Amino acid sequence: MSIFDRIREQMRGKAGRNASDSAEKKTNQKTGDKYTSQVDDAQRRAEGAMGMDRDRDRPEQP
Repeated sequence: MSIFDRIREQMRGKAGRNASDSAEKKTNQKTGDKYTSQVDDAQRRAEGAMGMDRDRDRPEQP
């Protein structure tokens, strides 16, 4: 198993979700919540690419 496979496996777990959510929050804080919909879309795409698809109960962005 390569190092990338090990990282991917770790990121699929709770630690990965926490890291992803933390990165989203920090990015939104630094941009003053100006790009929340774009940041959310990027987070979903990155998680999907890593196999971290999860059901989210997020309200639709206006």
